Amino acid sequence: MIADVSSEGEIAKRYERYKDIIKNFTLMSDTFMRNVFKHIECVEYVLQVIMGRNDLHVVESVVQKDYKNLQGRSAILDCVARDVEDKRYDVEVQQKNEGASPRRSRYHSGLVDMNTLEAGHDFDELPDSYVIFVTRGDTLGCGLPLSRIERTIGETGEEFADGSHIIYVNAAMKDEKTELGRLMHDFHCKDADEMYSEVLARRVRELKETEKGVYSMCQEMDEIYNEGIMRGEQKAKKATAISLAEMGLPVEQIARGVRESVGIVQGWIAEGMTVLK
Repeated sequence: MIADVSSEGEIAKRYERYKDIIKNFTLMSDTFMRNVFKHIECVEYVLQVIMGRNDLHVVESVVQKDYKNLQGRSAILDCVARDVEDKRYDVEVQQKNEGASPRRSRYHSGLVDMNTLEAGHDFDELPDSYVIFVTRGDTLGCGLPLSRIERTIGETGEEFADGSHIIYVNAAMKDEKTELGRLMHDFHCKDADEMYSEVLARRVRELKETEKGVYSMCQEMDEIYNEGIMRGEQKAKKATAISLAEMGLPVEQIARGVRESVGIVQGWIAEGMTVLK
């Protein structure tokens, strides 16, 4: 953790501002989602609903994992999980359509594969992988709550069974008559009492309503702040503004937090959102 040179009073004031921000977090907010997914039962529940499999059991999951290709180009994956059948799942929650392009899903699929197979293992031992993008809107324009992308042989239409799967979930479709729709409803809830899933609600309450949970969230947000400070005051404001925007905060609130005009902050956010995280 980066050392904080601020006075205790300044830190306390920041933490008070963070507490107000935390109240507005949802699972569509990057930082909050990662903290919810630190509990494996939350990851398992989300995957069970998306995959339509109540028998899916996660044995391992990690958030914010940095994967690199052979050229050293890295990508930080939101949450990577492994189930009892050794299948791999990369779950990405995206605020912007640009962050969930088809070529990015292809890249994520390749990264998962490259970081799965151990030296000396046969290619046929490569486990099935699923790259799942939960997007704020209808990124693919299919008008569907869930879109599965599978490879097929062009001339015959038959399945090309390479074990690679990509799924897009449209979080805007919150049909509460379906289990997936209820999950997407929960992804937009600020208040745990409004959620259908008790598994997710329990974790949200812990992070928003308990002293330990709120403090851990404040610590993580302060790390984002401190990392920005180390880059210089103006750069710090810009980095903080972009991070808070990715968390889903309104631009007016961000501008007040970093003490800049709304116009300047809007420019920073527009610039930052054009770059893939």
